[in-house]
Amino acid sequence: MNVPVNDPVITDEAKKNVYEALESGWISSAGPFIGKFEEDFARFIGVKHAVTASSGTSALHLCLAALGIGPGDEVIVPAFTMIASVDAVLYVGAKPVFIDSDPETYNMDVAQLPGKITGKTKAIMPVHIYGHSVDMDPVLAIARKHGLAVIEDAAEAHGATYKGRLCGSMGTINAFSFYANKIVTTGEGGMVTTNDDRLAERVRTLKDLAHAPKRRFWHEEMGFNYRMTNLQAAVGLGQLHSIGKFLKTKQRMAEGYAKGLAGIKGLRLPVTKDYAKNVYWMYGVLVEDVFGMSRDALRAALKKEGVDTRDFFYATPSMPLVRAHIDPAERFPVAEDLERRGFYLPSGLAITDEQIRYVCDAVRKIAQG
Repeated sequence: MNVPVNDPVITDEAKKNVYEALESGWISSAGPFIGKFEEDFARFIGVKHAVTASSGTSALHLCLAALGIGPGDEVIVPAFTMIASVDAVLYVGAKPVFIDSDPETYNMDVAQLPGKITGKTKAIMPVHIYGHSVDMDPVLAIARKHGLAVIEDAAEAHGATYKGRLCGSMGTINAFSFYANKIVTTGEGGMVTTNDDRLAERVRTLKDLAHAPKRRFWHEEMGFNYRMTNLQAAVGLGQLHSIGKFLKTKQRMAEGYAKGLAGIKGLRLPVTKDYAKNVYWMYGVLVEDVFGMSRDALRAALKKEGVDTRDFFYATPSMPLVRAHIDPAERFPVAEDLERRGFYLPSGLAITDEQIRYVCDAVRKIAQG
């Protein structure tokens, strides 16, 4: 059996919507599905505004640009995250200030936040890693105390909650990704969410080349071409309407892995804190020394069994792109350990119970061998 690391599900509604968009001729960045997708996504998240973008990375860039963050400013970001979070900070000329990870949830260790704030800090960017919410109350309290913006990177956390509040609804301004492996996908795409009328209007202006409000094709400031197409929005709307079913699939997957992998010595399974509803965007595990082989050796052995996997993100401060912007002597031991030991198992929405059992049996066979 071959088990892909991610196999998406495209709903019949999404396919029908795309056909309708094609038939209508509205295939670019205008058309009715854009507004419908934004309205329904805002309603789902529980915010006043949702604004489409061309990717999750561009959505993050728009968040920072709308806040007016730029050269000389600092933004606190987790050391363990996908590079897009850091790229967005660098795009606006600001400095990323890194914070190490919580060893259980892999999210930023919020206890370290007070020690990272300086007079140049303008925002905190909590990233909800692999579908588990950051511990947000301390983040929000610290932000209020110091007058900082909070930018939730909820790219991997569609439908995840923190104490009953949906990820992407708690920050000043927030970003989602709709890449092909996300719970809601448009192929490529993103969304900015906020309750702030002014910020929403700034995002709408900046993403569309910053045309002057009453004089189209007249530009008084630099904008970006970060528009989503009507075709993408047609897919996203059809996917969004099935998110309840998708979240149940993720829960079934997590329960199947937890049961099938229980008791394997040296394999640390993901945890869910009491404050969170984990949507298990990816089912990530850590390979400890007592397992008897390295993470890379286990992944290679699984590949021979037909099981596709992916290693965890690199600790972003270790990358050449980033080292020029930080003190290279600063260490982030938890993020570096996650980089070395972590990988995730097949986690796509199309995964079957049979495939989950096969993956678990393959891991167990390798462990016993």
